[in-house]
Amino acid sequence: MKIEERLDMEVNKMIKVKLTIVESDCRSGYHKNNDSYIVEDICPPICHELWNNIYPSVYVLLNGGSLDYGNTKEKKFEMKCPDNGRVVIRGEVFTVTKR
Repeated sequence: MKIEERLDMEVNKMIKVKLTIVESDCRSGYHKNNDSYIVEDICPPICHELWNNIYPSVYVLLNGGSLDYGNTKEKKFEMKCPDNGRVVIRGEVFTVTKR
């Protein structure tokens, strides 16, 4: 494959972050197990407090970065909500090829 073709393929990839509710004992009943959201550039319809906690990690992933994940660097994260960890959310990168 020519370098121009490879560069063109890279330019046509769009990074997104998939958020999945792994565990939920949400006090408001807003989040349910296995709910999922795709983030491209704006906040999905999730709890404002949870979004404030995860946004820095989502931003890193949307911009091609990696995060500490145990003893390694990964393109994913897991966090608990600030309400005593009642909700656990996982974020992970996936790429979509633009057409």
